[in-house]
Amino acid sequence: MSSVNYPNRKVDPTARAFNDFYNLQDFPPADANTYDIVNSYFVKIFSDTQIARNFSYNLFQISANSGISVQDLFDQVKGQDKIAVTKIFSYYLNNIRSNSTLIGINSTLTPNVNVARNVLV
Repeated sequence: MSSVNYPNRKVDPTARAFNDFYNLQDFPPADANTYDIVNSYFVKIFSDTQIARNFSYNLFQISANSGISVQDLFDQVKGQDKIAVTKIFSYYLNNIRSNSTLIGINSTLTPNVNVARNVLV
């Protein structure tokens, strides 16, 4: 008996490994009307369709991973400017991501000198 579960040869193996590792789909499940509302709001704020699509995707991804409804997340973002929206998204995405890949952190932590001396390499 043969299997119908075979890898898609058209997808780059690196992209396939990344998608499998993070358990991503092509797009999180969403209502088309909700997506249109969210995407049009981000197009209005950022005035770039690619950036708006990325923020829309991230909003639905945050909703799927955190259990917060899309409408509640969108209410937090609505009425904010670019910087505030980016700040809100970095907060939620940092809760989802690994600590080694945090977004929006531009200052490095200063190690404790006494502890750093005792670390054997």
